[in-house]
Amino acid sequence: MGKTSVKAKILYGEGDSESLKLHLSVLEKAGYSVKTVVGRRAIEEAVRQDKFDVLVLGHTLTRDDRHHLPYMAKKANSLTRVLVVHASGKHPEVDVAIDSRDGERVLLEALSGLLEPAYA
Repeated sequence: MGKTSVKAKILYGEGDSESLKLHLSVLEKAGYSVKTVVGRRAIEEAVRQDKFDVLVLGHTLTRDDRHHLPYMAKKANSLTRVLVVHASGKHPEVDVAIDSRDGERVLLEALSGLLEPAYA
């Protein structure tokens, strides 16, 4: 997958910094500029302070966090798109859910799909 020139505001939150670093390098190689935070409180604070085009919730967040944070993000900005990694089932506020085992390509395709309508 080639580099992108999209200048979307992306917030990526994980439960631990090691997983965050791994996925951040994948996104940066693809040309995305990403703000990163670790933990639920940091995600909540970032979403309250700024508007993001996409919020990515990583697989090391707790299931409870991956359930509640999409509601909070949409309440702060209804235009924010939410991508949850390692989601099970449907969630009314999640735009795309992928399995963490699907790999980098699926993550990049999901992110690209979320951004296409806004940046086409």
